[in-house]
Amino acid sequence: MDAARVRTRLARAPGLGPAHVRALIAAGGGLEHACSQAALAAVPLPPAAHAWLAAADEAAIDADLAWAAASGTELLLCTDPAYPPLLAAISGAPAALYVQGSVALLATPQLAMVGSRSPTPAGRATAREFAAHFACAGLTITSGLALGIDAASHEGALHGGGATIAVCGTGLDRVYPAEHAELAARIRERGTLLSEFPRGTPPRRSNFPLRNRIISGLSLGTLVVEAGRRSGALITARLALEAGREVCAIPGSIHSPQSRGCHQLIRDGARLVAEAGDVWTELRIPVRKEPLTGVARSGDACLELDKEYEMLLDALGFEPATVDALVARTALPSESIASMLLILELEGRIQTLPGGRYGRVP
Repeated sequence: MDAARVRTRLARAPGLGPAHVRALIAAGGGLEHACSQAALAAVPLPPAAHAWLAAADEAAIDADLAWAAASGTELLLCTDPAYPPLLAAISGAPAALYVQGSVALLATPQLAMVGSRSPTPAGRATAREFAAHFACAGLTITSGLALGIDAASHEGALHGGGATIAVCGTGLDRVYPAEHAELAARIRERGTLLSEFPRGTPPRRSNFPLRNRIISGLSLGTLVVEAGRRSGALITARLALEAGREVCAIPGSIHSPQSRGCHQLIRDGARLVAEAGDVWTELRIPVRKEPLTGVARSGDACLELDKEYEMLLDALGFEPATVDALVARTALPSESIASMLLILELEGRIQTLPGGRYGRVP
């Protein structure tokens, strides 16, 4: 049997791990004979994997091979030199990976950035700016293509001119969520799309914890930007700790439900991150520590604010507030505050939030 067909058969075998693949190749005397009757008889396998390898659906294998050729998908086995070494070191590493885009990127130094699917505007902006900074400095940003912080992290890395890897919880023949089709196309062009799931795999709930172990397993460390107490990002952080990798978290407002997961991680020993240098220090990468300045915004070049605008920003602080609250704090007329808020928003210094509130842009 030719090697490509054997690879595809092994990649689809349910429950097959790296140790099984190595044993089958050794028993068969090479990859081409890893699915031979002699190899299958010699190696103890999970029942479902044995049943599949003994009588694979050849039509499905043909369809997989045709799809891989048409889509430019490469299939890495755990025995291939290009299989990422950090991922290979974790318990429960996948036996095979489907890759679209750059395979070489999988071996580069990576930072996992994860968080809430429903972040605050400030959290989304923070993820974009941190990702842009790290990507520009040479770290590959790895995340899960999900809504919210994941997408903001991928976007930030691309905006910073760097590279990003999206680990998917579906087969690579579909994009989930569907609204990220354009983002996935840009990542495929300038980075990597990655999955352990074969063509046709839908977004089952059980897939995403498995995806999270790959995100953390590929990376030197994990940065949690915003996360509620039950966020899937906390699973990624726990898996990173179990693999002996670093975990960092950005604190937020004590009033924000989206910050409670980060605060719990910090209480449990995660590194509190106030600037990009904190992450470089935790990862032990010798890059000059300096405050994060972020991606340039339209307001960065505006003129210095006069005293009343400075007073309004000071009154706003770093917690969202309504116009009425700002009137009480500054004693300025509500009409003046409304006008000043509009100017500050146009300059990119503040943003409107749900409930008639305003917040400072990080």
